[in-house]
Amino acid sequence: MHERDQQQGGERQTPETQETTGVPRVYVASLADYNAGRLHGEWIDLDDAQDLGERVQAMLRRSSEPVAEEWAIHDYEGFGPLHLGEYESLDTVAMLAQGIRQHGPAFAHWVALEGATTSDLLARFEDAYLGHWESIEAFAESLFDDFGYQEILDQAIPEHLQPYLRFDAEAFARDLNLAGDITTSEGDHGIYVFNAHA
Repeated sequence: MHERDQQQGGERQTPETQETTGVPRVYVASLADYNAGRLHGEWIDLDDAQDLGERVQAMLRRSSEPVAEEWAIHDYEGFGPLHLGEYESLDTVAMLAQGIRQHGPAFAHWVALEGATTSDLLARFEDAYLGHWESIEAFAESLFDDFGYQEILDQAIPEHLQPYLRFDAEAFARDLNLAGDITTSEGDHGIYVFNAHA
């Protein structure tokens, strides 16, 4: 199943309507100024990450230091559970920001689970993402319904016995996790679910 619509508390939401953390941004500082005891840097909004390198170079050119060539990321916002290093590649930062802008915080949670920033992350995300759910049990119940199992049970079990039968969504969800079929990340008042084989 590839449930790409987001669901929270039983109400489906598209990435556009889900609450997001805002445009990702980074604070990039001049190391020459930092080593001289001064703070010189700039918060850069990554609404268009293509010019990130140019903006870093422009910040360095405005330094009062005669040779300001090196920089470091001293702070960042809007990257969810991701942790950026001081010397993170600007190409990697731009790619992560693009994914978050396109797909919302779910992308950041998925990259954090993947543990590596490979060049194919943007292409693989849509196959991996199964939605945002109120709980892992809510995801399991939806999956059970999508496969048509409830309808099969309703047809196979006599009506007078149906009230005594209950689908154990908690156990089903636990087994999906243990089998390595899905991975999950808590966030935004629920849980993000991903296909572990995508």
